Amino acid sequence: MAGPLQGITVVEVAGELSAYTGKLLADLGATVTLIEPTAGSPLRWYEPFAGDQPDPDRSLWWWHYQAGKASVAADLDTADGAAKARALFAGADVVVESAGPGVLDALGLGAAAARAARPELIWVSITSHGAQDPRSAQPSTDLTLLAEGGPVWSCGYDDHTIPPVRGGGGQAGHTAGHYATMSLLAALLSRQLTGRGQVIDVNAYAAANVTTEMASYGYLAARSTVQRQTGRHASPRPTQPTQVICADGAYVNTGPPRHGKDFGELAGWLEQLGLEDEFDEMGVLRLGLELEHISMAQMEEHDLVGEIFAAGRAAMFFLAERLTAYELFLGLQQRGMPAGIIYSPEEVAADPHFEARHWARSVEHPELGRTVRYTGLPVTFPATPAGPLRPAPKLAERA
Repeated sequence: MAGPLQGITVVEVAGELSAYTGKLLADLGATVTLIEPTAGSPLRWYEPFAGDQPDPDRSLWWWHYQAGKASVAADLDTADGAAKARALFAGADVVVESAGPGVLDALGLGAAAARAARPELIWVSITSHGAQDPRSAQPSTDLTLLAEGGPVWSCGYDDHTIPPVRGGGGQAGHTAGHYATMSLLAALLSRQLTGRGQVIDVNAYAAANVTTEMASYGYLAARSTVQRQTGRHASPRPTQPTQVICADGAYVNTGPPRHGKDFGELAGWLEQLGLEDEFDEMGVLRLGLELEHISMAQMEEHDLVGEIFAAGRAAMFFLAERLTAYELFLGLQQRGMPAGIIYSPEEVAADPHFEARHWARSVEHPELGRTVRYTGLPVTFPATPAGPLRPAPKLAERA
């Protein structure tokens, strides 16, 4: 496989929290070998299954996270399995694992033993609360990590009679996996200068916590508690809604106009569409051109600034009533204003932006007699493009 990490060898000890890091490395072109038990990793049984047929080789979860990897079957608590693992570690640039505190050390397969013989080895441990924290030996799930770390408190709707909403898609593991990947890439660069590897200890709970923006830091610094809001930043004080429903019934999440040029762009767009006479607040909207920037403090101190800001929001709602969601989304982005269209998964894959970047990747599945679309990397490397993606390995299937 081509890619920017071509030539880097990674050994991943199968585990839920380590799976995403291994996937990212495989997507980047590294050779990733997965160690799983001889009976097969329990992760192969994660739902849903292709065709709703429960089978360890039809798990969509497994397909997504293990694509591009090879598999070695080894029971690490046996002499033969431990020997296989040591042999793989001996040829690796990076080891990624999420076994929990002391589990691999007790088998003589931990970071200290592996790096004693090869100090250039980079060892990445991803656990719920850190490799030295006893809480990492206790059961945890994506939901408990998101709840304990704080993101769940900030996710949901303005209506607080409705409980918080858990983010889907394994976000706790993904957040930890991103930190792990960025850290080990830095460690690879460091090794080029020093010749030595490092032990990287990723705490999934802490990784989730630092994504809460002002929720944690606002409380620590000002003892303020944020409240969840529909589709926008949680805040100690309510802010104006940002979702607009468009002429076709679909939604766009909009960022408010804050700069003079934003108000000018909105006024120009209305004129371009021949709608300036229908928009009653056109005069106030044009006054926004005289402002460099609008802050919350300015709106509280000056009524006119608040009226200008409100006219900008009204213009967005006015346009939404007359445009499709995609037209509004594209028009706002072209004019330098943040906007996000609310898509279904199928619509995401079909968006022209993603199609132009070849984001979705087709993978042959001979056992199904068809190809399956996978998500690709969100970054492109023109000088070192990724090669074709291989399906997730069957048990003990080498590349």
